[in-house]
Amino acid sequence: MRNNKLGRLYRDGEVVINKGDEGTCLFVIQEGKVDVFDHNGEGEVKIAELGASEFFGEMGLFEKDVRSCTVRASGNAKILTIDRKNFYKTIQKDPTLAYRLLQKMSSRLRELNKKVTQQ
Repeated sequence: MRNNKLGRLYRDGEVVINKGDEGTCLFVIQEGKVDVFDHNGEGEVKIAELGASEFFGEMGLFEKDVRSCTVRASGNAKILTIDRKNFYKTIQKDPTLAYRLLQKMSSRLRELNKKVTQQ
């Protein structure tokens, strides 16, 4: 992995966020992959795998609530954390970032709606 001072290196299997923790920031995967898990009555269920340039935890930027899933590194992963203040500064410099974020959130919501109606 490149030596980049910004992101934090998470080791294979290390938890980035836990379901139920308070969320206040967004995470951007700089290198590597993460697995996203939720729980059902039988235990943990993998619901997504995200890779470089993808993000998660975005709801924490907009609402003070708890994390809806657990995210763990799959192999080594370098992940950048962006808090609300830095996010707002960044979108002032590059408003397309806000558009891309909304586009991804909309896509995720559409996928969830499809899953719910298929059950």
